[in-house]
Amino acid sequence: QVQLVESGGGLVQAGGSLRLSCAASGRTFSISSIGWFRQAPGKQRQFVGQIDWSGINTYYADSVKGRFTISRDNNKNTMYLQMNNLKPEDTAVYSCAATVGGQVYNNWGQGTQVTVSS
Repeated sequence: QVQLVESGGGLVQAGGSLRLSCAASGRTFSISSIGWFRQAPGKQRQFVGQIDWSGINTYYADSVKGRFTISRDNNKNTMYLQMNNLKPEDTAVYSCAATVGGQVYNNWGQGTQVTVSS
């Protein structure tokens, strides 16, 4: 089993920045990648980006490319989502998910709220 805990959400003005964390514990050796997702009220969950467990390769949705950066602290088994130049449309609950044992995104955190005011 893998446990994921997100933190770092909050309220920020448009143009501001936030950094979210996703701390992994448990059988972390079985993780192959971590993805970040978001879900706004009344909307479907949206893929934001992902990073492989080595921390080398990243991939982003077009809507956040150039503004968001995913990274990993290898010493802490923690992934980060650095969000810059935030827009009101970035308001959502952000969650991280792990791909474990070949099953894509089968372990999820509880999510953290990000609210961007205009």
